[in-house]
Amino acid sequence: MVRAPETDDERVAPESLVDAAAVDDLLGVTPADVEAAPELTFARNVFLPLTTACRYTCTYCTFYDVPGEATLMPPEAVREQLRIGADAGCTEALFTFGDAPDERYTAVYDQLDEWGYDDVLDYLYDACEMALDEGLLPHSNPGDLRERELERLAEVNASMGVMLETTADVDAHSGGRRKTPERRLGTIRAAGEAGVPFTTGILVGIDETRRDRAESLLAIRELHERYDHVQEVIVQNVVPNERSDFERPSVETMRETVAMARAALPPAVSVQVPPNLSPTRELLDCGVDDLGGVSPVTDDYINPDYAWPALDELERIASEAGVPLRERLPTHERYLPAEFRRGSVDPAAGTWLRPTIRDALDADDDAGRRYRALLQ
Repeated sequence: MVRAPETDDERVAPESLVDAAAVDDLLGVTPADVEAAPELTFARNVFLPLTTACRYTCTYCTFYDVPGEATLMPPEAVREQLRIGADAGCTEALFTFGDAPDERYTAVYDQLDEWGYDDVLDYLYDACEMALDEGLLPHSNPGDLRERELERLAEVNASMGVMLETTADVDAHSGGRRKTPERRLGTIRAAGEAGVPFTTGILVGIDETRRDRAESLLAIRELHERYDHVQEVIVQNVVPNERSDFERPSVETMRETVAMARAALPPAVSVQVPPNLSPTRELLDCGVDDLGGVSPVTDDYINPDYAWPALDELERIASEAGVPLRERLPTHERYLPAEFRRGSVDPAAGTWLRPTIRDALDADDDAGRRYRALLQ
């Protein structure tokens, strides 16, 4: 089964979210205008690329495979990877795949049908249940979704996410199946409507301008101000790969972009850079407070040429910056139930986690105790 095309009311026009004067103000921000964070956090995860099929063909992406070559992790492989992650002390199961494949991926849909699933989102739901069974909290990045799809997946996810990348129409997203900012923003809005703790971010270096970056950050801020659901914003630089001739952005470009992110976003929203892709040490004084998910057992399947740093490397980075390094859960603390928050954490309004996830946090088993130990 292939999902029907999105309707107009499931999209958000970027221009409806951004005030020109606010953009001008943000463009004036420099690294000198922000402060370094008092600590760095990260999540220990196991990375599961559920499928490499994707409806989009972004020119900088090495993750997707064309029809006939796309892979689909079988259930037994998912279960085995989850067990390896749990044994390594991970708390997060990161499920990532391209946006729901279109009708070209007949082999993927035939396989899903053979396994008893209507589509890849049904399979993702069961994979998340497997993760919970094995003692891991799911965090899913399944691309553009409707509100009802997000609400269903929230039953078995501690948090979810999708990269906005940019509000600009760039050639990197061109083609007959182009990725549009309207759909991405619609998904971020839908996550707010569904009450899902959410991660998003921007991609730097795909021919967007500095003004485009400012507009993208302010669009994220506007949606967060409506729903209070964005827990972190990733500022990710593009990296060279076999499909892309985009140059890695300069350190100075990344410093000014991270500083703009820190200035644009409320203090409770983390600013993250991926430590295997970014010049992390040079960015810490610009307001970075999170290093994202790092896996001790799996590759970064989206950027396979760039290995995760080991935990001792993260500790060196934090030590050189003079700040503590703290491991966190995939759900940031302000979205946890009151009994799991530290007293100093300003809670978000509303009830965010569904019963299945709350029960996992409260369970009297090794996994529950491992989760709660990170909240001491």
